Amino acid sequence: MKILGLSGAVGHDPSAALLCDGKLVAAVEEERFNRQKHAKNMQPREAALYCLEAAGVAPEEIDLVAYPFAPVSFFHPGRWHYAKRHLYAPDRALRAIVNGNRHFRRNRRNVSRMLEEIGIDVSDRAEFVPVEHHLTHASCAYHYSGFEEAAVLSVDGVGEYSTTWLGHGKGGNLHKIKEFHSPDSLGGFYGAVTEYLGFRMLNGEFKVMGMACYGDPDRFDLSSLITYGPDGYRLNTRYVNCVGFRRFRQKGIGRWFSKKLADLWGPPREGDEADEPYIHIAASVQKVLEEAVLALVRGQLKDVLDRCGNLCLAGGVALNVKMNQRLLAEPNVERIFIFPAAGDAGTAVGAASYVAHQRGEIVEPLQHVYLGPEYSDEEIEAALKERGVEYTRPEHYEQEVSDALARGEVVAWFQGRMEFGPRALGNRSILGNPAFPGVSDKVNLQIKYRERWRPFCPVVLDEAAESFLGTDHPSPYMTLTFDVSKEWAEKVPEIVHVDGTTRPQVVSAATNPKLHRMISLFRDKTGIPLLLNTSLNRRGEPMVCSPHDALEMFYGSDLELLAIGPFLVPK
Repeated sequence: MKILGLSGAVGHDPSAALLCDGKLVAAVEEERFNRQKHAKNMQPREAALYCLEAAGVAPEEIDLVAYPFAPVSFFHPGRWHYAKRHLYAPDRALRAIVNGNRHFRRNRRNVSRMLEEIGIDVSDRAEFVPVEHHLTHASCAYHYSGFEEAAVLSVDGVGEYSTTWLGHGKGGNLHKIKEFHSPDSLGGFYGAVTEYLGFRMLNGEFKVMGMACYGDPDRFDLSSLITYGPDGYRLNTRYVNCVGFRRFRQKGIGRWFSKKLADLWGPPREGDEADEPYIHIAASVQKVLEEAVLALVRGQLKDVLDRCGNLCLAGGVALNVKMNQRLLAEPNVERIFIFPAAGDAGTAVGAASYVAHQRGEIVEPLQHVYLGPEYSDEEIEAALKERGVEYTRPEHYEQEVSDALARGEVVAWFQGRMEFGPRALGNRSILGNPAFPGVSDKVNLQIKYRERWRPFCPVVLDEAAESFLGTDHPSPYMTLTFDVSKEWAEKVPEIVHVDGTTRPQVVSAATNPKLHRMISLFRDKTGIPLLLNTSLNRRGEPMVCSPHDALEMFYGSDLELLAIGPFLVPK
């Protein structure tokens, strides 16, 4: 069966994924084609066309379209909870009761129109199957983990009405244990404080996480914003995740926090510096998020974890790697799997995999996320010639790149199929020497044009990972932080954050042979089995997709060498 999964139902991160007989053959975000970060309020048209082309599948061959947003029953507790909690905004409360599926109907119309444009008729041949939003997150996490049994947690802003889903996966089937509904949302709570701290929701949450390491979490008491325990949590919408007249307005734009919060803490942060008192607010919100999630896991998932030791996570909040480190440290968690595209882009995969399992297909565990576009040598060379740049095609390619890195040069590395998800995993990466003083400042200020205090991550050879991280736990997707051993922290300070942790990608010869070979040559020269690795993009831009994108970035920054396909472009 050929199943096309589509996302974008909640207004951001549209993507497409294609499963053929249970195998994930292609997946990509729409933003990579239209170059608009998160591609807000757009349909995944180009992403869907790419998936069909990559698999050699004609539109009329699609059997089923899976969609991560479903109609909700009039009696669903989420509708009534939403209405009750929004009595201060009676128009919203009333709509939830009398017209609670308006978003689904709008989504169905818009996506059907887009599918018709690309030749997929969901009114006749192809079946359209809506799946509840958090079930698609849960399916991503569980079906691609490789675990036979696991506790499953999905946490994000909001789907239809649900914001947090806790359940149990066994034998391929998912069972709900507990669910929470809007406006009680851990993603909404963290996102509102993200806006207060001067960042944009969807773009800034990971910045708050990085800033938190500079602050003292006990300097601010957040008990007036959120209460939590093993049975659940509740937000105070007089402060956060509020709507209507409660919202603080800044430069004419309504924010997800209230004037009451600004009165409590002072004016919202502006500018790029990690400064007081805002670093302490960041530290506090990070601590509360971690403790609220830990309380839920201990209270609701303990029995499952005691039995199997496996925990699966998805949803945008699952990209909070510091929280994930705390979860892995729990005594009854032996292994943790976070779906790499944990945010809403991943729900295209989750919708497709959920329906595939429901229809009796076996979903293959995830092996890698190199699922996006790739370009032939001829296509790359044509782009180089069109740009009129000087380039070479060296015989000892990886040797020359590793030499440049050993000298301290910063390299744009563009190879093979693009990664699916927000992390650069060695095919659309900026690489640097993690022992070279000042390389992180150079990448932040002269290449990515972002805040000086932002941390960097390493890509580590698999044979060296245990000595570097002090654990053999898998970490192929940059979804966890680990404490760096003291010996290595002193050798490679450019990829160690202020709290002594790092967020690694452990690379093997099986998943990325070219990158593994190049790092091995770098290790032979320097004794260091890892490189600084960050996404090949500038601040506010999506990760580069095409050779043209790579050249635009290369000549628009202080990158020193572009390693693109078999070609090297010096500057």
